Amino acid sequence: MTKKERYKLVIDYFKEHQPVAETELDYRTPYELLVAVILSAQCTDKRVNLITPNFFKSFPTENELADANVEHIFELIKSCSYPNNKAKHLSGMGKMLAKDFNGIIPDDINELQKLPGVGRKTANVIASVVFDKPAMAVDTHVFRVSARIGLTTNSKTPLDTEMQLIKYIPTDIIPLAHHWLILHGRYVCKARRPLCEDCGLKEYCKYYSSK
Repeated sequence: MTKKERYKLVIDYFKEHQPVAETELDYRTPYELLVAVILSAQCTDKRVNLITPNFFKSFPTENELADANVEHIFELIKSCSYPNNKAKHLSGMGKMLAKDFNGIIPDDINELQKLPGVGRKTANVIASVVFDKPAMAVDTHVFRVSARIGLTTNSKTPLDTEMQLIKYIPTDIIPLAHHWLILHGRYVCKARRPLCEDCGLKEYCKYYSSK
């Protein structure tokens, strides 16, 4: 099976069995999604969704966040991973967003990465989910699933995985494919105990065929 054939089979499977795939983070505005994605680094979406309602009561927009002190932010997010760093990032992000971007979330990946706490993965999520741009955010699930299935080869970095994926996935479905891979990794192709026997992709999966 060629790589191109494998991609087609995987994409066709997801199109049939999971035509709708979306982020599991709760948000109403681009600002809220940006905060949620920053909080989600090495933290579950479930935990983030428990934190954000109270957070957004205190800081409904970037203007309130810009005026907040780091200690207040920390108290609201301390149940997530790395709350010290994230509190500082969120404080800086609010200030820069209000001052340098007039409160408008940029749609450009390079501009997004100027914001504190926003790396390439987070920038790609915002570009993809908010602006429907063909940006492939590579988190631990996407990295693992892509390698196991055989969509990527000898990838050592998230950027390498991203470049390999966007080479073969049609531009118009990249935002959707991002969620396909994340959700598949979260619920089926788990890190420690992948549910291979329940997986509809096992016929096309390099990991399964090697077992």
